[in-house]
Amino acid sequence: MNSNLRAFNLAVQTLLTNPSQFLPHLTIPTFTSLPEQLGPAIASASTTSSTPTNSPDNPEKQPKIQIKALILDKDNTLSPPKTTTLPPSILAKLTSLRTSPTSPFTAPSSILIVSNRAGSHPSYEHEIHSLESQLAHLSIPVFRLPAGASKKPFCEKEVLAWFKERGVVEHAGEIAVVGDRLGTDVLMAVRMGAWSVWVRDGVLDERGVLGARACWRRWRVIWRESTSTMNNMIETNHTKEIKPNLADPEEQRGIQLNLAILTLA
Repeated sequence: MNSNLRAFNLAVQTLLTNPSQFLPHLTIPTFTSLPEQLGPAIASASTTSSTPTNSPDNPEKQPKIQIKALILDKDNTLSPPKTTTLPPSILAKLTSLRTSPTSPFTAPSSILIVSNRAGSHPSYEHEIHSLESQLAHLSIPVFRLPAGASKKPFCEKEVLAWFKERGVVEHAGEIAVVGDRLGTDVLMAVRMGAWSVWVRDGVLDERGVLGARACWRRWRVIWRESTSTMNNMIETNHTKEIKPNLADPEEQRGIQLNLAILTLA
């Protein structure tokens, strides 16, 4: 069982105290829609839509967002959940990111897969071998979680150190975390001080797209249910801070369902 109770508890705390941290800096339907020039795309999104309050730790007043490294989730971002099958469209996108003359991710070690399955435990060693064999020609590795370290969203220091040791980045503001889980991928970006890209619809194959769309429809219904009666909504700088009425059983149910979706890996 690939449980992540700490992530669930963090999601509870975040939802109750600072729910705006679940807001990604950029939302894309699938990984294949990831802009090659990611920094300008994030900057554009921040000026045309609601902007999260969790800004990365870039140098003061840096006018240009420069993304030099990508942290990629696996399940329902690169492959259908609990598989290592990389669809042709995903492989084509990865190839473009690694080989295009205009891509900022052609440098060695600029793309890293960080999964709560592959690389997180010896029982998933076969997934590492499968992924790295498919991506050997692109030199895209899978992150091995060090002994004693915790899974996403709590391995931000170890992952940042991996990039720094290889000279890819100088600070977390040069990294974007790309994944489909608000409670693990987006919150890890918050903890790291990196940028976050949420993959809303998952993997574009028959199984993945239907499952992801169904999950997305369910998420919207549950979110409306759990927030429709929430009190004390305060709007500040285009962000809504929500304070739930914990005495209401319906809100308790909605919160529990929200957290299950936010943290399931």
